[in-house]
Amino acid sequence: MSEITRVGVDLAKSVIQVNAVDAGGKLVTNRQLSRDKFLPWCAQLPAGCSVAMEACGGSHHWARKLIALGLNVKIIAAHLVVPYRLQGKRGKNDANDAAAVCEAAFRPAMHFVPVKTTTQQGILSVHRLREGLKEERTASINRIRGMLAEFGLVAPKSPEKLREKLTDMLEDASNDLSGLARLVVQEAYDHWRDIEKRIEWCNERIGAHVKDDAQAKAVKELIGVGPVTASDVVATVGDFH
Repeated sequence: MSEITRVGVDLAKSVIQVNAVDAGGKLVTNRQLSRDKFLPWCAQLPAGCSVAMEACGGSHHWARKLIALGLNVKIIAAHLVVPYRLQGKRGKNDANDAAAVCEAAFRPAMHFVPVKTTTQQGILSVHRLREGLKEERTASINRIRGMLAEFGLVAPKSPEKLREKLTDMLEDASNDLSGLARLVVQEAYDHWRDIEKRIEWCNERIGAHVKDDAQAKAVKELIGVGPVTASDVVATVGDFH
């Protein structure tokens, strides 16, 4: 372990592949570790040893753990690793990927992803939930429109106009909506309103972030930048400078 100066890591859910080389770039080991054995193995590396991994789910978590061990951690975007896989596209496997990460991350002109804090990832999770809810809201609205169209009922395109007309459609006994269809549309409408409440919850969390975070507050002062963008930018890049 004392000979190792650089390590490339290929992260996975169950196992983690490590490719370790010495100061001359000679391979010391390329082996697979279970998740519970990864940190103990890394703890044996020399202080200041460089450890690189692709940006992916869990990479920032592991990066923080490795930094706490006194290691020099680098995260690299996955698409920048591909050219350094000597075996090409057909040679993609954990061992070759770890070797490619080890090679790519230590090129002089390589760009790296800053390690995110738990605070950053917390606010980013709010943004991701919000985006997912927005997609779900659109799907819910389209579902309602589709059901109404089956009974010859068409509302103007905007969600606001649909909301205005929907109550009247449900209460109008002269249209072709069956009793069960009215219950289904009402259930879908309740789901839509529930999504709106959850989006508002996200907006409140984002607003609180901008209010409490000095960098986000400064970004919001830029022309054309609102609280959502300000919060997202700072949570994504960390140091806004």
